[in-house]
Amino acid sequence: MTAPPLVFSPEVAAAQAAGAPVVALESTIVTHGMPWPRNLETARAVEDELRAGGAVPDTIAVMGGAIRVGLAPDELAGLARAGQVAKLSRADLAVALARGQTGATTVAATMICAHLAGIAVFATGGIGGVHRGAETSFDISADLRELALTPVTVVAAGAKAILDLPKTLEVLETLGVPVIGYRSDDFPAFWSRSSGLRAPLRMDSPAEIAAAHRMRARLGLPGGQLVANPIPEADEIPLDEISPVIERALADTANVSAKAVTPALLARILELTGGRSLDANVALVRNNARLAAAIARALA
Repeated sequence: MTAPPLVFSPEVAAAQAAGAPVVALESTIVTHGMPWPRNLETARAVEDELRAGGAVPDTIAVMGGAIRVGLAPDELAGLARAGQVAKLSRADLAVALARGQTGATTVAATMICAHLAGIAVFATGGIGGVHRGAETSFDISADLRELALTPVTVVAAGAKAILDLPKTLEVLETLGVPVIGYRSDDFPAFWSRSSGLRAPLRMDSPAEIAAAHRMRARLGLPGGQLVANPIPEADEIPLDEISPVIERALADTANVSAKAVTPALLARILELTGGRSLDANVALVRNNARLAAAIARALA
């Protein structure tokens, strides 16, 4: 067996050689999650948050038949403006690499690539989960199973609020994934600090979360852990405000399916909130990066 096709940026390679903390970042937030030019502005801001927090950012993408572990500024800008970029998960990651396609990594694919690259912490916006109506559509994100398979600590503002959050938590419990509310007893709902559901676990410091990550490895337990970090209070859209917007967006995008569902819903919610949902999204991703940097420092 040959080694996986990993290409490290000089910044990430130097950090790993020095034993410095590194935090992985997904690239679908750049290609599918936000409109131009806000996507590039946010990607750069999140990388800057990590550097300010004492960690090195590692934005992961697939380019030229290789997993790029960290992108140069011009590469990140090119990805942000590119069209027809594949949205990659576990099922199609290898195919994209074999074909030499350009692809952006979802939560699941980013976890796989981060683990291959020896990176233990990953900051994102919100994970995928069980879609509404999944009892008939069987539409469940591969992110949930990946959390049960790949030993990466994922910092997110819960699962995206467009999903069926009770069922998402049930599946995570069934898969044995630790769901840790950070300084909160409530499970956050992406744009909102609380979903009305209780977080299964609670931890109040990055050091505790890092210790739990290490203990899972000592016990030989597969999979990672989900750190549910609520959006800052000043930036949230309360659940009673965003819920009717989500219901309307779901009705307006009822004919959309497969990987196009989440981008279509987020775009419609952006329209309906007059841009407020995007402002909240940016705030929560930056907040997650700050926590992820602290966890990575504790691990390092």
